[in-house]
Amino acid sequence: MGTAVLWQRAEGAIVFLAGILIFLHGDVGLSWWLAVLLFLAPDLSFLGYLLGPKVGAVVYNTVHIYGFGVAILAVGLFGSLPVCAALGALWLAHAGFDRMLGYGLKLPEGFAFTHLGRIGKQPAN
Repeated sequence: MGTAVLWQRAEGAIVFLAGILIFLHGDVGLSWWLAVLLFLAPDLSFLGYLLGPKVGAVVYNTVHIYGFGVAILAVGLFGSLPVCAALGALWLAHAGFDRMLGYGLKLPEGFAFTHLGRIGKQPAN
């Protein structure tokens, strides 16, 4: 694993922690189980892969870029919509969590091909 990948994974950890702290600071009164479901909701973007790897990558990446969570968070903060802000914070935390674990933005070749390198079991040489 290269140095740049390690930095991006560290950045993911920071974004994950920041998103969780922002969510907790908002104290919108969501039950813990609903917060967990909302945190995992971006993974529904996997369904895009039912339409092929290129469409799947676009759908997955659209939902997993940091900017998506930041935009929802900003709408919630500037629109005085605390539940929307909480959702944005969880969405941002999810994207950071995935990057921290090495699940990068997807390439059109398939789910296992990411900007952080290939994921999953590697074929034997």
